[in-house]
Amino acid sequence: MDAQYFEQLKSWQQRLSEADKPIYIYGMGNGSEKILALFKRFGISCKGIFASDDFVRGQSFCGHKVQRFSDVMNSSEDKIVVLGFGSSLDEIMARIESIEERAELIIPDTSVTDNGYFDKQRLLDLFPKAQRAYSLLEDGFSRKTFECITAFKITGQAHFLRECFCDENEAQGLLQLTDQEQYFDLGAYRGDTIESFVKAAGGRYKSITGVEPNRRNFRKCTENTAGYENVTLYNAAAWSEQTQLIFSKGAGRQAHLTDNGVTVEALTLDSIAQNGCTYVKYDVEGADYEALLGSVRTIRKYSPKILAALYHKPYDYFLLPLMLNSINADYKLYLRQSRYYPCWETNLYCIPR
Repeated sequence: MDAQYFEQLKSWQQRLSEADKPIYIYGMGNGSEKILALFKRFGISCKGIFASDDFVRGQSFCGHKVQRFSDVMNSSEDKIVVLGFGSSLDEIMARIESIEERAELIIPDTSVTDNGYFDKQRLLDLFPKAQRAYSLLEDGFSRKTFECITAFKITGQAHFLRECFCDENEAQGLLQLTDQEQYFDLGAYRGDTIESFVKAAGGRYKSITGVEPNRRNFRKCTENTAGYENVTLYNAAAWSEQTQLIFSKGAGRQAHLTDNGVTVEALTLDSIAQNGCTYVKYDVEGADYEALLGSVRTIRKYSPKILAALYHKPYDYFLLPLMLNSINADYKLYLRQSRYYPCWETNLYCIPR
């Protein structure tokens, strides 16, 4: 992996700062608020906000009257469009790609769980670590994915992501699930990933343990998994120690640590996997480092297969693989990127040798 290649790429921040044409943000919500804050930080002007036609009701967003997608995109004005939300839905992704036919499209990489963002200079400062993580990857497609994700994070250009979108069945096939799996789902949400596991395992497994901190999500998870056998669920957060934490009140997929919210019990994987663990999934909305700290004994003792989300914070895609390797170096590491704008659903598959 060549540092000089990434050094010569123009960052999305620089591109927008130098732009001589109007800049619009597509989307309303937390993602767009983060981008507007970054615009202010970098001295970037926003001409307007627009949303899909069905969502426009004459409202305002952060001081901008929200315009219709069709009105902005059908105008002859030469412009730059900045994507302010994420999606994996085919219809929405196709709409996002249609923007590229009529305007320049930029998709900034911002943190899912806080106000962080990917910074090119920070990457270059950390490049020895990125290089080390890259060298640990098992196959050529993993290394290509790493390079494409890095280029995307710097530039915000969607074509880099499209070059590394993976086949979901191929990615799941890396796990080679058996009928003896003791599966631990850290960040079980409403049971969708448990359902996916059961389907991928052909309905045959030894046990399932799910951990979900949000109370409403936990209730839905309990309802949605009621028909499965040998399931144990904890209304708790995966963490580095057994304690109490404050989580956001919302019931969305991105429930996360906050200063004001709901008190939630926290536990470690080590405390609940004392009778064995063959497969664990980490998707804990920014608490990945802490959850791994609470898993050290389990990972070293049982060498379970691991599926770890690498997209909650901008540099997770190389810092978390390095951490896992430091805990247990006897793994083959595969990096895969699912179809998603921006590069959310970046996952690491760790397979025991």
